[in-house]
Amino acid sequence: MPTINSIGTSEHSTLTPAQIARVQQQAQELEGVFLNTLTKQLFTSLKTDESAMGGGFGEETWRSMQAEQMADTLSQNGGLGIAEQLLPDLLAMQEASNNQNKIMPTTGVYK
Repeated sequence: MPTINSIGTSEHSTLTPAQIARVQQQAQELEGVFLNTLTKQLFTSLKTDESAMGGGFGEETWRSMQAEQMADTLSQNGGLGIAEQLLPDLLAMQEASNNQNKIMPTTGVYK
């Protein structure tokens, strides 16, 4: 039985280090998108219009940029662990895709 390493690939994996790095990056980016959506929703619940210096178009623009930066920072520093949870499945899908491309089409029973 093949052994599984720390990122979820087996020792007999057909994935190149570049493919693994790309899938890891994509998982981290996906977590960043989720965190961006989450932080934007959190900021919409803040009612700053009622404060002395709050509200307006400038603040709306600033809030979206702040949410994006916070999400990116959270994602790059470990995030919520979503990327780590998705990584084995994403690597398995990439592995399956690599193996599927090697399968030769058959003519079937009838030639």
